[in-house]
Amino acid sequence: MGTSWAHIGTAVTASFLASLVECVEALTVVLAVGSVRGWRSALIGSASAIAVLLLIIAALGTALTHIPLHILQLTVGTLLLLFGLRWLRKAILRAAGHIPLHDEAAAFSKNTEAMRQHGNRPAAWDKIAFAAAFNITMLEGTEVVFIVIAIGAGRAGTLLPASLGAVAALLVVIALGLILHRPLARVPENTLKFIVGVLLSAFGTFWVGEGMNLHWPAADWSILALIAAYLVLALAVVPLCRRRSQAVPSTT
Repeated sequence: MGTSWAHIGTAVTASFLASLVECVEALTVVLAVGSVRGWRSALIGSASAIAVLLLIIAALGTALTHIPLHILQLTVGTLLLLFGLRWLRKAILRAAGHIPLHDEAAAFSKNTEAMRQHGNRPAAWDKIAFAAAFNITMLEGTEVVFIVIAIGAGRAGTLLPASLGAVAALLVVIALGLILHRPLARVPENTLKFIVGVLLSAFGTFWVGEGMNLHWPAADWSILALIAAYLVLALAVVPLCRRRSQAVPSTT
């Protein structure tokens, strides 16, 4: 029972945090579209994309049950590891100052200005608002779908907890968006991406090992050890990258 809770707990956490990041980025664009072009078309576009994504999750979840488990674990684990390392790499470079931090307030202003350039909004239905909200929700939501499916595919009974984590993140962001009506600029997005990169990398490594019939020393609890290892390694790399960044100007 303990091992199942270790697996389910990390699955829910990884899914929630990853979905939270993507939902915040989608919310920024939807708020910009709605405030300039009108809320009705923007909200319908976003809701339509969410409905499509839910259908994709249901379809893929059913299809994955027909694939041999070890092949699924190896394939999904490899993709999840690559996905997690990409997030972790960007988070490390941002923390080290190599690339700028993502600014939701600046993104909101940029998207608001882009919407204004499309001219005055129509009185009723706005195709531009619908398309913009639908596209951004599908774009960010597709990454959420991949994460949920990847986390939930490797072990029976994990898809539902991973899905619940994603739904919880969506509801939190929707609630904050309705209350604040502005981008969530204070959300520590780079910190979240750093944590998510560690979690996804750990999950990916675990599934690759499972797919290769590697017997982890403590079964599911090995995920926690992998998380700790990736976290320590990433935290050690940040100052090294920062020092390299500071040394570059002096050598040019």
